[in-house]
Amino acid sequence: RREAEKAALGVGLMLQSVELRSPPYNLPDAFRTAARGRAEALLLLMSPVFFPQRAQVAELALKSRLPSICGLAQYAHAGALMAYGANLDDMFRHVALYIDKILKGAKPADLPVEQPTKFELVINLKTAKALALTIPPSLLARADQVIE
Repeated sequence: RREAEKAALGVGLMLQSVELRSPPYNLPDAFRTAARGRAEALLLLMSPVFFPQRAQVAELALKSRLPSICGLAQYAHAGALMAYGANLDDMFRHVALYIDKILKGAKPADLPVEQPTKFELVINLKTAKALALTIPPSLLARADQVIE
């Protein structure tokens, strides 16, 4: 979150944080809080807790007229405007390699921590159209996937 705040300030934006810390998570209340703060877009910082609610997050963002960017392609497939982040399939393949090493006797503590190496940009044009947004052609050309 601190890095997102620094980046926002660097381009003259103010970041409004709406935190959901304990279950049950009330997503509609969080979006109402964002609306009261006059939010203009949604940056969903990653948490596995919200992955099952990705369609609800996307729906609430659309109803709130908030363009949304998330860190996993699955959010864009669920209706978020765009996603940029590590490719989950690639990450799961790496998990399989770790499991293989552990099953062959490697100690988990001896295995190196690896950062993701494959990232993807997914843009949902259906959501862009619903929000009356035009995505620049240069950004569309860079996308790994465009949902039409």
